Amino acid sequence: MINLLTILKIAIRALIANKVRSGLTTLGIIIGISAVIIMIAVGEGATQKVTSSFSSLGSNLLLVHSGTAFKKGMRSAIGSQPTLKMKDVKAILKNNTAIKTAAPLVSGTSQIIYKNQNWFTSIKGTTPEFFVMQDWDVLLGSNLTHKDVTRELKICIMGQTVASNLFGDLDPIGKSVRIKGIPFKVTGLLKKKGQSMMGIDMDDVIYVPITVAQKRLFGTEFPGMIHIIMAQAIDKKHIKAAENELTLALRQSHKISYGKEDDFTVKNLAQILEIAESSTKVFSLLLGAIASISLLVGGIGIMNIMLVSVTERTKEIGIRLAIGAKPRDIRLQFLVEALILSLMGGFIGITIGVTLSCLIAHLIKFPVIISVPSILLAFAVSGFTGIFFGFYPAYKASKLNPIDALRYE
Repeated sequence: MINLLTILKIAIRALIANKVRSGLTTLGIIIGISAVIIMIAVGEGATQKVTSSFSSLGSNLLLVHSGTAFKKGMRSAIGSQPTLKMKDVKAILKNNTAIKTAAPLVSGTSQIIYKNQNWFTSIKGTTPEFFVMQDWDVLLGSNLTHKDVTRELKICIMGQTVASNLFGDLDPIGKSVRIKGIPFKVTGLLKKKGQSMMGIDMDDVIYVPITVAQKRLFGTEFPGMIHIIMAQAIDKKHIKAAENELTLALRQSHKISYGKEDDFTVKNLAQILEIAESSTKVFSLLLGAIASISLLVGGIGIMNIMLVSVTERTKEIGIRLAIGAKPRDIRLQFLVEALILSLMGGFIGITIGVTLSCLIAHLIKFPVIISVPSILLAFAVSGFTGIFFGFYPAYKASKLNPIDALRYE
């Protein structure tokens, strides 16, 4: 039996003798592997972006929206019926074991003015618990306090986007801004949050005490009305229990009898995250499947070229068989040639895939994740492709009759 080193030398010599054909043969593998690398990197990046976007909202959160209104037999959007009030927050926290804390939220938009600068942004009224649930600390100054809420102080905490547009490089702490003509003292600058999953700038916002927002900024015919209640479970395991406790507390607070529909809507952010992550994973698998078509085409290309090579080298195969080579030696030689072609294509494809992934991340500012396991997997797949599609030509070559092969012209 010819040793493996000799077979490797013969295979390399045969491939070098047909450089152009060998290069074209590997082209399908190169395109396929690079496409797989890019698609996996983009898919993993999308999953990470979704996860980080939800993480920026806080962990183990439940959102409660007001109910829907009926008008002329038609149901309006969620939140169109003002059914939530400040007393509901107290009801949620009372005698509930799975709920850690809760906070009310009212919101609107307005022009913010500082001297000759102005900026249109979102205004939100809330309590200190909101920032605890969001895990959102201040960079400068102080955060919202219960004293600010109870005393109805006209102070505000602002995001960095608002601060940079109003104050530039100036320290905003202690400065006075006007919201709907009312002066508010800036007491805190929040740390940067970045963008949400929907591309919304989470730093483009100003927070004020909810009491001030209700009475001075967003006057309403329904005293004490709030738009959203945000609640936090004690941990991930208790989210479902917290949701059940919250629903029961609100039904009792709203005096909703058994069998009647809730006048509020509860959204579990953990479930939404799971759905979003599963969607991105399906998307990644779909992209990977599409990219794998190129690998299939590349594998078929290797098989065709190897079959042509067997035909062209029939006499050579006959001579080798006649001087003592075994069929398994012939089979191994052609398998090695196919494997070298596919591994070369895989190496080049991985290099191109990693390069293009980094380029995509740089140009469109989209996160891509290039992991070592995905690179190793791509390299292994390229090798398997060569062996799988090179087996039939190798088998056909090993079954040639030495006498017929020597007579072949």
